[in-house]
Amino acid sequence: MFLNHNEEPNFSINRFESMLKTNDILFFDSIEFENIIHHYLDLGKLSLAKKAIRLGLDQHPQSTQLLLFKVEVSIMENKLGDANQILNKLEQIEPSNEEIYIQKANIYSKRDDHKTAIQLLKKALHLSKDLSDVHALLAMEYMFEEDFDNAKIHYMACLKDDPEDYASLHNVIYCFDVLGENKQAIEFLLNYLDKNPYCEVAWHQLGKAYNKEGNLNKALEAFDYALLADEYFMGAYFEKGKVLEKMNRIQEAIRNYQITLELEDPSAYAYLRIGKCYEKLEILDVALHYLQKATTEDPLLDKAWLAITDFFYKQKNYRKALYFIEKAIEIDQENVRYWKLYAKINHKLNFLEEAEKGYKQSIELGNYELETWIAHANVLIEIGEVESALSVMKKAEEFYPESEEVIYRLAALYFLNNKGTLGYKYLVKALEINKEFLTVIYPLFKTIFDRPSIQDIIKSYQ
Repeated sequence: MFLNHNEEPNFSINRFESMLKTNDILFFDSIEFENIIHHYLDLGKLSLAKKAIRLGLDQHPQSTQLLLFKVEVSIMENKLGDANQILNKLEQIEPSNEEIYIQKANIYSKRDDHKTAIQLLKKALHLSKDLSDVHALLAMEYMFEEDFDNAKIHYMACLKDDPEDYASLHNVIYCFDVLGENKQAIEFLLNYLDKNPYCEVAWHQLGKAYNKEGNLNKALEAFDYALLADEYFMGAYFEKGKVLEKMNRIQEAIRNYQITLELEDPSAYAYLRIGKCYEKLEILDVALHYLQKATTEDPLLDKAWLAITDFFYKQKNYRKALYFIEKAIEIDQENVRYWKLYAKINHKLNFLEEAEKGYKQSIELGNYELETWIAHANVLIEIGEVESALSVMKKAEEFYPESEEVIYRLAALYFLNNKGTLGYKYLVKALEINKEFLTVIYPLFKTIFDRPSIQDIIKSYQ
């Protein structure tokens, strides 16, 4: 049996450390060496573990377990070739030792050869008496391969062996989530709870799954059961608060968020949710107070900076909104939503070059919504960049070839760029798509659409 480093100092360890100090060579049996090595590895004292392995193998050169400890340390030090050599020799001596295949799988996993690791772990599974450990390793390798169906099977096997293996429970639900199998997750959790009715973790996960389905009453019930099982379960209070918000039971949601603040250290996200709740209640000074507390508690919580931006945007205080959206962008420069809001705010302030930069960045980050293309082109037209606006609309046409907003703008922009033939072509197409839309677009391109030759075409469609 392995030693626990929390127990009283063991005679073998004291004797071993005394030997190191005096340079005497004392004899230990192989089991004593195994316990000593395990003790040092548990404490993270790698150099002492390596000394014990070296001295142990000097005295017991054929000990499989000591050689496996050497393999374990070699893998830790990324000496994979050395580890593999030892394992190949051990496999010839003890082909039925599952630990050999587990360590070989570890090496292949580190080399990102997860398929080979899986084959080796399957071999270990047939040999092992401790199946749950091997199932857990197999599940992880399947996760690396993004084979979530098989990962799910092996995590379920872990739970069958130990229903209180909550790490595997979380991972099973994660697999269901990635696979988009929310209904199956609910069914699995209900079956699990039939056998383990006091498992707060399962009730919590069931509540989240019901929430995804939009079944808010069932979600609320599940969170209440989680709290019956553990009245200090902070995550259940938090998720319950989110459901109560959706149900427009705002005061109750606030109370649940406040409980999370009482149970643990202040949470920026709890302050954020409380602030949003007070905003829904239109108690704006209190709402702003909590939103600011969120940014103080965690200055890197970009969602809090965004919430304050939205707060001031709704108040039409665009200068303050701009300050706070810039804070959010400093934290996450790849967030499309932030850049789009940055562009809108600058547009409201008539900071056209900054607005153009924001829309351009939004598109470069993959936001291809029609609204973004149109807003970008409109800003370019306002600053006199007609050719650039035409280029933007041509790209927009690739995504929205039948959009009247795009086609009318292309017609007008071709005329502005002295490309009359294309202008007429697109004007006719636009009128065929939706002639009534001309009254909407007309004010933006009045000087173009008032030209006599263009009026003739328009009248022919009226």
